[in-house]
Formats: sequence, C-alpha cells, structure tokens
Amino acid sequence: MITTLQHKKQAMRRVERIHFVGIGGAGMGGIAEVLLNEGYKVTGSDLAANPVVERLVALGAEVKFGHHASQVDGASVVVVSSAIKAANPEVASALAQRIPVVRRAEMLGELMRFRHGIAIAGTHGKTTTTSLLASIFAEAGTDPTFVIGGLLNSAGSNARLGAGHYLIAEADESDASFLHLQPMATVITNIEADHMDTYEGDFEKLKDTYLEFCHNLPFYGMAVLCIDDKVLRGLIPSIGRTVLTYGFSDDADYKITEFSQQGTRSFFVITDPAGNQRQVQLNLPGKHNALNATAAFALAADEGISEQAILTALGKFEGIGRRFQQYGEFDTGRGKALLIDDYGHHPTEVAATIAAVRSAWPERRLVMAYQPHRFSRTRDLYEDFTQVLSSVDKLLLLEVYSAGEAPIAGADSRNLCRSIRARGQLEPVYVAEPKALAG
Repeated sequence: MITTLQHKKQAMRRVERIHFVGIGGAGMGGIAEVLLNEGYKVTGSDLAANPVVERLVALGAEVKFGHHASQVDGASVVVVSSAIKAANPEVASALAQRIPVVRRAEMLGELMRFRHGIAIAGTHGKTTTTSLLASIFAEAGTDPTFVIGGLLNSAGSNARLGAGHYLIAEADESDASFLHLQPMATVITNIEADHMDTYEGDFEKLKDTYLEFCHNLPFYGMAVLCIDDKVLRGLIPSIGRTVLTYGFSDDADYKITEFSQQGTRSFFVITDPAGNQRQVQLNLPGKHNALNATAAFALAADEGISEQAILTALGKFEGIGRRFQQYGEFDTGRGKALLIDDYGHHPTEVAATIAAVRSAWPERRLVMAYQPHRFSRTRDLYEDFTQVLSSVDKLLLLEVYSAGEAPIAGADSRNLCRSIRARGQLEPVYVAEPKALAG
C-alpha cells in the first residue's frame, strides 16, 4: 500500500519564489525539480546551459545566464551550493535585501522534514547507492521522492517527486552541510580524506562530523555502515544508534561472499543476520558496486521492502549517467575501442573503476583520459594519484578542473605527469585543453 502525501507547499510559510544560484549543478537541479513539482515558482542562474538547466526550463523554471544582483529581486529565499562564494553579486544582493540565503542541504532538509528521510553519505559510492535504493523502493511500489547527484537512467532524471512518504537523497559532506539533514535512516559507505579544507586539514574533525551526522538520526533510527572501512569500524562504538553493518568482512551483519564478475555484471551471495543466503545478480561491475548494492539491500530489508523487489531491482538496474557509462565501440583505424565514461574524482574511486575494467575486459589495453578535479584534492592526494594513474596502459592527463579554486603550486597536471613519468611504468601525455582529445 502506498502512503500518499498531501501537497506540501503550505509547509514553508511565506515562500512563493525560490531562486537557485548555480542551478545547473546536479544536486541543486534535483532539489529545484522537486520544488517545481511541488508547485513553487523556481528561478535560477548559472554561467552556461547544460542538460540539467534544459530539463528545468522545460519543467517551467526561469533560468538566466550570468550572475547579476537584480536577479534575486522578489525572491522569497535564495539557495546556494558550496561552490558559490559570499561575494557572488546575487548572494550579496539577497543579504542586503534581507532575503534568506540557505545552503542546498538546508533546503533538502526542509523537503525531508515532512517525509521518511533516507540519506546516503560517504566519500565514495553515494550516488550509486542512492540510485540503487531509489530503484528498489520504486520497484516495491512505494513511489519515493529522490534527489541524486547523477542522472538515474531508468527515470531520465536525477530527481523525482513521488506520492509516497519516502525521500531518498544523497548527503553532501564536502562543506559539512549534511548536518542540516535529519533522516530516519542513513547509509555511510566509507570515510577517507577528501574536502579537507572544510575540516581545516584535520581528519579527526572529519570523523567527528560524520559522528554528529549519525546522531542526527532519531533514537529509533538506523545507521547502515560498511564494516570493511576501518574508520567506520572504529566509529561504531561511539554511535548511540542502532547499527547494521555490511561488507566482505566475516563479522558483517550482511556479508558478501562468492563474488564473481562476467563482463559488466556481478554475481555474489549475501548472508543476512539470521544466516539466510541470497544469490544476487547486479547489473554493475566491480566489488565496490557489490558493496553499494549490499548497503542498499540491508537498508531496504530493514524498511520492510520485499526480497523479491530488492533482487529484481538490482538485477535490472539501468545505471547512472557518467558512472561506468558505456558509449559503445568505435573503429580507431587500428582496431576497435570501447568508450567508457566515469566520474570518479578520488584515487580510491579511480582504482575501483580501473579494477572493474580490467576484470570485464582482461585481454584489452586500457587507455585513460583523466582530468583531476580541484587543485586542493590533487595536492592532498598527490602520491595516491601518482600511484593509481600509473596502473593504466596509456594515460592522457588533462589540466586540473579548478571548480572555482585558485591554482596551487605543484598541484597541477604538468607536475603530476612528471611524477608519473619518474615511476618508470608509462609515459603520460599532458593535454592542455579537453578539445585536443578529439584530435
């Protein structure tokens, strides 16, 4: 039976028009789409058009290109992402007019307030795990609302307003704004050093923030944690909430065994806390995705979703845009090449993608075109990047995508090329402009 929601526009009093600064981001666009479908007037600005913006405009949003102070005039509230600085003219104008300026996660928290919220956090695997959960709950007929940081292929969108009482959302730790969320249940996939500028370079502060996030759960809430992650394992005794664990470890509540991969499909067994075993077929490659699927299995089972719905959704999962997305084969003139796009930013994510490709096509040569994301991440994880990127057969290395950061000495792709070359495993090629790849 599906529990339906009444129209929730009355929940945010005095709010008529919501303006998004940087509306084209995946997370921002997803929240904007849900609010549009709830009946709010949505406007926004961004620097250029992209598929997210085009979809929002088609749904009725008004989007301007460029940031100008006058564009917030008449807004009830202004929503900003972590990439938007306080000096942005629209933010400055809103503050001067006493228009509330809130972070993306604060608006997401407002959407979650009147629903049964499920939030997925962690350094890696958030988007995939959130997408798997959305697919499972949809398969079960619960008609969930979801907000995901990537395009869910089966839905043709990264967000949807459902009639059911579940809201499944990706939680962003990059600026610690996920502390605005108060879900009923959460998955935390792993914790590694990333976005360390937010945490003043202090890994203990990062861990404490995740612990605080867990304590945002009600006392009857549920935290589903990957026990293979040594940081999460160490945090469990400090979490004053019910915890379920998953992983390949022998002491996991939901234990993965007998993993194998055939092409881009994975096969494995999940043993639940009662000792029951389930054969799982997952339409994604790699052990990292087996972990993501098991997290989704554990949480969905705890929420009372049927085993049949869970296994069916995992088996027919259609994937996410830019997460191991295959564009097919083409003729290079010297043979066939299969093109795969993956969004991984962190060395651990890149290593997992490389391992999945090697398992799926062990006989083929692996050529990678890679663009590091953020100078600060390149600096903080420099040695890890050097090691991981040295493991392919041919590397085309693009200049770092700044994401609004100022360059950092030594944390650029030319320097990374030198360090990779010094390892003696391959000769990387530096590519100054992405358009040069087409040649």
